[in-house]
Amino acid sequence: MDIGLTGGIASGKSTIADMIRKYNIPIVDADVIARQVVEPGESTLKEIFRLFGSEMEAEDGGLDRKRLGSVVFENEEKRVLLNSILHPTIRKRMLDEVTSYKKQGYPHVVLDIPLLFESKLTHMVEKTLLAYVDGETQLKRLMNRDGSSEQEASKRIQSQMSIEEKKALADAVIDNTGTRERTEEQLNSLLKNWKVI
Repeated sequence: MDIGLTGGIASGKSTIADMIRKYNIPIVDADVIARQVVEPGESTLKEIFRLFGSEMEAEDGGLDRKRLGSVVFENEEKRVLLNSILHPTIRKRMLDEVTSYKKQGYPHVVLDIPLLFESKLTHMVEKTLLAYVDGETQLKRLMNRDGSSEQEASKRIQSQMSIEEKKALADAVIDNTGTRERTEEQLNSLLKNWKVI
């Protein structure tokens, strides 16, 4: 079974991913792949330079993320263009990794996709699992994690699909508001329920 793991910002998705790894279930991480496809020498990076200009190249030959970010953040058309280059490559590489794990004999693979619902990628998985925390906890954790002000943290949270909306879409929810032990108990029970372990 392929399981899509998602969550809101600072909802503890990485913590749950680490717990899943202990069950010897491989994780295909969309964020890791997104960084790999823009490494020096990658065709995706060359395409970004071609369409956005050589000034997007960092000193090390890689991508100047900050410069590119400032361009696409202000311009919806350019953001759509960038996503049209990145997303198909990332999806293909994720599916290649899943296939590779299946060939190695792993019956279950978890795809860690932060924007699983927003990017409409649920067709890539059989079940969806949400790392959930209530709004107040999410705000506190984000402020603590990034040292951001309440206003900055709120703005970042509001720029995403709300955690409550994601909760309504997910097949299962792990409430990560409490202790680590409580989260592990929920995960263990869920994986047994889904006959993964």
